[in-house]
Amino acid sequence: MSFANLKSKSMDISSLVSAATQASGQTSNTNKYQDDRKWKPTVDEQGNGYAVIRFLPATEGQDLPWVRYWDHAFKGPTGQWYIERSLTTLGQNDPLGELNSRLWNSGIEEDKETARRQKRRLHYVTNIQVINDPSNPANNGKTFIYEFGKKIFDKIMDQMQPEFPGETPVNPFDFWGGADFELKIRNVAGYRNYDKSDFKSPSAHLGSDETKLEAVYNTLYDLNEFIVPDYPNAHDAKWFKTYDELKQKLETVLGLATGAGSTIKNEALAQTAEAAPIREASEPTVVSAPSVESAAPVSSDGDDTLSYFAQMAAED
Repeated sequence: MSFANLKSKSMDISSLVSAATQASGQTSNTNKYQDDRKWKPTVDEQGNGYAVIRFLPATEGQDLPWVRYWDHAFKGPTGQWYIERSLTTLGQNDPLGELNSRLWNSGIEEDKETARRQKRRLHYVTNIQVINDPSNPANNGKTFIYEFGKKIFDKIMDQMQPEFPGETPVNPFDFWGGADFELKIRNVAGYRNYDKSDFKSPSAHLGSDETKLEAVYNTLYDLNEFIVPDYPNAHDAKWFKTYDELKQKLETVLGLATGAGSTIKNEALAQTAEAAPIREASEPTVVSAPSVESAAPVSSDGDDTLSYFAQMAAED
């Protein structure tokens, strides 16, 4: 979609809601260096932070203004980390997903706890423009890639699909009818909390100045890079490993075989998760590898662990 065609389709909220609703029924290999295209909010020593951002529309070649992927990040009993993209992102079988399914259905509570610690995490990726980043004012006015979790995506859905009568649907990604987003991060009882984050009143971005809007549009990143295997000129040359590569890596990290029907009963696995200083209140602890920048964000909104495994159990 070119910029010239963007305005005529700017109020098409139903297609966004439909895509998000359908996708909710679904179900890393990550950069090991700083990706300057990505923006991350800064928090202070107390774990609190604030910024104002604007979600941006889809660029040409994208059906939606966001993409999503799943990954796994945990430390095995060998002391090695497993930080890999899940092939379930591509609708394919994933060796760790299969192992977790067997563990969940084994009837052993210890196995369920292991599966929880090794669960997949949900990430959304979109383009934003930073309106106000008090901690890093040099970012103001720039376009970035922003990764976030389910908590923030739920706030986006609340705008597009209001809960109460009389509320007008708003497409937060729209240049002309969208709204700025106030990101308010609090440290609540050791957990990163976004509950006070919210959208401002709808307003035309950059005063509807189409010269400025087109300039922003031309800076958008192609998000297909995050979900298309062997994407040409990708920032990371290989986002997704093959099934066999992942299986080999998993066996190395776990230090044991993962063949069909196997059940983990190694006591060391019960201690693979270490407490992270900041984590999401509604999710089980997910540990990030300190040496891998952006591999496992401090807060991972993740998808619903129990419903995920309940779905896998129903499929068996």
